[in-house]
Amino acid sequence: MQDVINNLPKLAKDKHKENKTFFNKLKKKLPKQLDYIMQELHEEEFNKTDCLECANCCKTTGPLFTSKDIERISKYLKLKPQQFIEQYLRVDEDNDYVLQTVPCTFLGSDNYCSIYDVRPKACREFPHTDRKKFHQISNLTLKNVAICPAAFNIVEEMKKRLSK
Repeated sequence: MQDVINNLPKLAKDKHKENKTFFNKLKKKLPKQLDYIMQELHEEEFNKTDCLECANCCKTTGPLFTSKDIERISKYLKLKPQQFIEQYLRVDEDNDYVLQTVPCTFLGSDNYCSIYDVRPKACREFPHTDRKKFHQISNLTLKNVAICPAAFNIVEEMKKRLSK
């Protein structure tokens, strides 16, 4: 798995132009069942992918934290929301709350998340490949294929299936 993770940025970079062209064509002529197709591709991929073998998303990027995330997680950690913010978060250039450090503070050496049951919405939904109106997040998907082997595989399969 580490080899796959190490090669992913180069693979994604090599496919970037092809992927960008594909997504631009997709936006111009949306397949009727795109969200259903994406749901199916997502499920197929995650039936054979174990995120615990990878956790590259947790090691290389940080999610943004909504106010609901902050409330839920701080309650779980038995902290006041402001204490949680001061201890773990910072405000980024987009004025969003994000982790102070990466890899994620809550990621264990075994790739398990210590706040998994109350993790941020962004973590729960990552890599966003089963999201409704998938075509609206193509820029995010282009970034995620360089981070997540499953997202990379889903996009490759999507190109095969929709280019027929």
